[in-house]
Amino acid sequence: GSLPKWVVNKSSQFLAPKAMKKMYKACLKYPEWKQKHDPHFKPWLYPEQSRLPALALSELSLQHADSLENIDESSLAESKEDRGEGSDEDSLT
Repeated sequence: GSLPKWVVNKSSQFLAPKAMKKMYKACLKYPEWKQKHDPHFKPWLYPEQSRLPALALSELSLQHADSLENIDESSLAESKEDRGEGSDEDSLT
């Protein structure tokens, strides 16, 4: 399911800043933590250190943005809640 827009908007006013503050505090502690936990292991800089299995390029496929433009949504109905309370479309009816 999906959440109503007002729930997302209201919760993001409180949750996003709180999450960013926690992330900022964790980032400040990272250099000290990294010195204690395998400081020379940096697969983001040295791919040869990666312990993950390699993916064959033949298994990958490209998705072009222009293919996304062909999505047909004409059969979907838009509810009053989706448009918002005081939308311009409400004044037309």
